[in-house]
Amino acid sequence: MINSLFVLTLAAGFTLLLAWSFKTLPGERWQIIASVPVAKEAPGRWRGVNLTFYGLLTANAYGAAVAVLFVLLGSVSVPLWSILVVVAFILMLCVPASKLIARVVEKKSYTFTVGGASFVGIVLAPWVITFIRKVSAGMVDIHIPMMPALAALSISYALGEGIGRLACISFGCCYGKPLSRVHPILRRIFENHSFIFFGKTKKIAYASGMDGEKVIPVQAITSVLYIAAALIGIHLFLHSHFPSALILTVVITQGWRAFSELLRADYRGEGIVSAYQIMGVIAIVYSLTLPMLFPSEAIGPPDLMAGLGYVWNPTSLLFLYALRLAIFLYTGRSMVTGSTLSFHVNGNRI
Repeated sequence: MINSLFVLTLAAGFTLLLAWSFKTLPGERWQIIASVPVAKEAPGRWRGVNLTFYGLLTANAYGAAVAVLFVLLGSVSVPLWSILVVVAFILMLCVPASKLIARVVEKKSYTFTVGGASFVGIVLAPWVITFIRKVSAGMVDIHIPMMPALAALSISYALGEGIGRLACISFGCCYGKPLSRVHPILRRIFENHSFIFFGKTKKIAYASGMDGEKVIPVQAITSVLYIAAALIGIHLFLHSHFPSALILTVVITQGWRAFSELLRADYRGEGIVSAYQIMGVIAIVYSLTLPMLFPSEAIGPPDLMAGLGYVWNPTSLLFLYALRLAIFLYTGRSMVTGSTLSFHVNGNRI
């Protein structure tokens, strides 16, 4: 009963979040949080660095994903420090990969790709865990059951990217094709459920000139699908169906990644089939082999209350706060927009 209540509570919370986000975030107001003066250009005028909602929402997505990872792995009695080590290794590989792969595929230095980072994470996660277990063998008592760990990582990724796509809505990136250029059937489906982005600093405006146009809400569909997959995965995990939770979340997220490329209008690299589509298909095939390579170990049923206790541990809370701050500073400083600030005294208030 408690497991179902937990999943239903998450579902209700995310429904409210998504409903507000889809209605609000395409607006011009919801791209820049603040501008910080960094260099004086003239008397009373400063050059500023823009801090974005993209960075804030991305940081929150990372935080939510890792918090869920704490709950799931804590429910199967994985020591907290072991979880922290796994998370640190995965982040050290995936966060830089999000920028490096975008540079290789899209030939752009100031952008990120969650698709490339997730591919790296899916491929390397089992070997990272194997490496940690072997290195620590004989030195410390480490307990990381492979299949639950892979399932928990996949669920956390699905949830994190589902929330993270709200950042794309805010920044106006990863956008869909305009309804005026798609098949009439798609036009009818999305006529009353499209996105219209406003603001010349949104990527959809400066990269494609499609601000003010109705476009397919690819980011919204991604958010709904990924968060739904994560919630189903959590339900399966808490009932000890670890391989099913892993395969379901990977197939849904990577399958949609490969298909959604057909609905997107932003640049995804050269060629009819994008590198991200190929990565998605490879990730699905790869994930299907993991239950055979790493058979499930005998462990007790997950204890949700024990897992929830991990989140309220001071170490966990400090780690989550530090992670969110680091991700915000890494992704939230806009490199493609700028600002000029001026300051004055309100004479009537002296």
